[in-house]
Amino acid sequence: MSAETRLSVVLLDLDGTLINTKRLYIECYRQAVLPYVGRELTPEEIMALRPRSELRFLTDVVGHARLPACLEDFYRAYERLHDAYARGIYPGVPEMLAGLRATGARLGIVTGKSRRSWELTRARDELGEFDVLVFDDDVAEPKPDPEGLRIALDRLGAEPSQAVYLGDSGSDIEAAAAAGMRPAAALWAKKEAEHAEFLSRVEPWAPVAFTTPADFARWVREGAGRPPATAEAGRA
Repeated sequence: MSAETRLSVVLLDLDGTLINTKRLYIECYRQAVLPYVGRELTPEEIMALRPRSELRFLTDVVGHARLPACLEDFYRAYERLHDAYARGIYPGVPEMLAGLRATGARLGIVTGKSRRSWELTRARDELGEFDVLVFDDDVAEPKPDPEGLRIALDRLGAEPSQAVYLGDSGSDIEAAAAAGMRPAAALWAKKEAEHAEFLSRVEPWAPVAFTTPADFARWVREGAGRPPATAEAGRA
């Protein structure tokens, strides 16, 4: 990547990329929808529905009419269960964020998490300040629709060519490519045995992939020309 297209904006997914909330979400979804579907969904059933967005997942399961009540049940469960089920910030992420901020790049979060859930999380997991935040509440369609990423770029007055989006899911990678941004894959939340299958699945969008937060921060700091030797690379 040339100096003329050096990255000046780093947008980040939240859950599964910066913080480990998979167990928390599975349990909150399970408890929230129980009164509406009449049985406990298994973790496998929940994950099979590919929950990319709080609002979309709950709507798909309980329907629009029952969404407001179910959403309140979800938020109560999220607050009640957070400390027992959430596993906090991934190792290396605070240092990654500090390194990214030191480059002078503007940082933002674009997430399928709602603003209310973010406030509950932020009170427990300190990630610092961001230049832009785009939540599930802000978009009509969740990722892989690029709407949230485009909103973030618009708020920052930035062009897609100036930005990278780091996420842990196929929908993150696809959304970044659809927005015209550089897609980057965070592999640290996945088991090593899952890396090859995931990279094969997202290969059409040519992400650059990283096994540690430090690798990603180094890549941005060095000008995002190519992944460092320690990173697992998609096609740059």
